[in-house]
Amino acid sequence: MTTSDSGKETGKGPGDNNAVTLHIAQNPEADELLGRSPLAALVGMLLDQQVPMEWAFTGPYTLAERMGSDDLDAGRIAAYDPDAFTELFTTKPALHRYPGSMAKRVQQLCQFLVAEYGGDASAVWRDAATGDDLLERLKALPGFGAQKAQIFLALLGKQLGVRPPGWREAAGPYGEAGSHRSVADITGPESLVEVRAYKQEAKAAAKAAKAAKKPGTPRKR
Repeated sequence: MTTSDSGKETGKGPGDNNAVTLHIAQNPEADELLGRSPLAALVGMLLDQQVPMEWAFTGPYTLAERMGSDDLDAGRIAAYDPDAFTELFTTKPALHRYPGSMAKRVQQLCQFLVAEYGGDASAVWRDAATGDDLLERLKALPGFGAQKAQIFLALLGKQLGVRPPGWREAAGPYGEAGSHRSVADITGPESLVEVRAYKQEAKAAAKAAKAAKKPGTPRKR
């Protein structure tokens, strides 16, 4: 059980009996797995870069299928032959735009979870005392930079009931109520469109800012 900003117990995270169904992958089976499997949620977040969000978060379900299971197991993945595991990613349709490198990152994540949390992904957040504590735990995960950690923290708080005191503040802008900045805010097709539009606007703004800072080309005499 986790706590809210007020310190009161709230809901449970993925992996508990009352796990929620997410709507990020836009695929019922894939979203159901994300809601009940802590490791699937972490792997989906890890894959969420340089590919559409739906593709990234469908990845855990496809991977589980290819491993002949209805869930992901950190210990099994950690011990998997690296070449064979990469093949699970590269088999068409590939699990990611960069299947080889992402297979390696997923295996590194699972090896870390086995070493630090006994292979229990939910232990990363189960007893986090504060939002800052949880953020630091997420940032320590292989493949999780500061931004990815904040987005996942926001997803845990907004949709999965994991709300240690100060979680919104620790999640930064991604923790804001009513925002449409990331996967943490996707609850259906309409919000997916809004989040995608926000990402495109942010990308365009960043590109324009970079162009404005670039020194002009000297005129030829």
